[in-house]
Amino acid sequence: MSTPPVSTALVPVPTPSVLSELAKTGLSIVMVYTTHYSSTKLYNLVCVPNGVTGYFFGFLTTASPWCKLLLELMKLTENQYSSVILIVFSRILLKAMGV
Repeated sequence: MSTPPVSTALVPVPTPSVLSELAKTGLSIVMVYTTHYSSTKLYNLVCVPNGVTGYFFGFLTTASPWCKLLLELMKLTENQYSSVILIVFSRILLKAMGV
């Protein structure tokens, strides 16, 4: 049995550039916010529509599985989006303080 040459074992692993990491982060933020916004608008349209009809049909629609799913999706994405904002502002503050 022969061992592979050392030169091929030490090939540097390419690291992602800062720009590609920022693009991934930005895309993640846009996806989370789009999901939150879409689920909120759909919840308002389907589960609690405006007007008197929304008031009367809200008793039936807000307990439906679809509305529960939309509400949970809103909660989840709100937490994720809040965490991202907190992390970004904390990083900016630490950078400004020189830490």
